[in-house]
Amino acid sequence: MDQLQLDEELGKGNYGTVKKVLHKPTNVAMAMKEIRLELEDAKLNAIIMELDVLHRAVAPEIVEFYGAFFIESCVYYCMEYMDAGSLDKLQAAGVPEDVLARIAASMVRGLKFLKDDLSIIHRDVKPTNVLVNKKGQVKLCDFGISGELDKSLAKTNIGCQSYMAPERIKGESQNNLGTYTVSSDVWSLGLSMIEMALGKYPYPPETYSNVFAQLTAIVHGDPPDLPEDKYSDTARDFVASCLRKDPDQRATYRELLAHPFLAHEADSGVDMVAWVQGALDFRAEAAASAACAPQPPLSV
Repeated sequence: MDQLQLDEELGKGNYGTVKKVLHKPTNVAMAMKEIRLELEDAKLNAIIMELDVLHRAVAPEIVEFYGAFFIESCVYYCMEYMDAGSLDKLQAAGVPEDVLARIAASMVRGLKFLKDDLSIIHRDVKPTNVLVNKKGQVKLCDFGISGELDKSLAKTNIGCQSYMAPERIKGESQNNLGTYTVSSDVWSLGLSMIEMALGKYPYPPETYSNVFAQLTAIVHGDPPDLPEDKYSDTARDFVASCLRKDPDQRATYRELLAHPFLAHEADSGVDMVAWVQGALDFRAEAAASAACAPQPPLSV
C-alpha cells in the first residue's frame, strides 16, 4: 500500500469500492478495488472467482490485471485504469452505428475468449461492466459472478435481473437451478446494445420501479429493437439475432462475428477516440448545466 498514491473514488462494484491510484514506482495509474473480507462463503467465492478470472484472462478485450494483496481484513486488487469510465456514463451523448459496431465487436470477442479459452461465462453483461479509455479501447470487467461452464451450462441464477434472459427468469420463478447456456449472455449483449443506442434502459418506464413488471415484460413481452430511423436493417438484424426469446435460436459468438454488421467492422475507420472525447465533453457539459440550474425553494 505504501507504493500507492490514493486518488478519486471511481465507483462501487460487486462487493467493493473502486479507487483510482498511482503506482509510484512505475508511475502507472491503476484502478484499485478494495473489498472487506467477511466470513461468508458466497462473498469469498466471488472474490476468488474474480481474481482467478482476472489472472487468467489475458486478452485485448479484458481489463488488464496487475496484482492483489491483503491487509488485515481487506483484499485489494489493482487493474488497468480505463480513463473514460463505463459505457453507461457515455451513452447519453448518442452512439452512432459505426461506434456501436466497434463496441459490439469488442464485447463479442471478449465474451468469446472467456468461453473458448477459459470455459467461463460472464453472467453480468451490461453497460456498467464495459469500460472505455480515451484511446477508444473497449474492455469487459467485473467477473465476480462469472461461472465455470459445465458442458457449456451454468447452474447458478445470479446477475442483474434487468438484463437477465427470459429463460433465466423463468428458471428462477419455477424454483429450479435456473440452468442456462452461454446464449443468456448473448441476450444481455443485445439488450445492452439497445440501451446504448437509446441512451436509456430499453423496456418501458413503467417497469423501472416495479421488479415484477420488469421481469414480466422480459418473459412475456416482445423483445425491444433498435430505432428504425437511426440504424440500418443490418444493425437491427444483428441485435434481433441476440434477442430471440428461444435461447436455441439465438446467434452464437461465431455467428455474431461473421454477421455483416461486424464482418467489416475492423476496416470501418471509425474514430473511437473522437467519439469518446465527445461523450466525455457531453457528460461534463450536462453536469455543469445541472450544477447551475436554479434549485426549487424550500417549503416551510
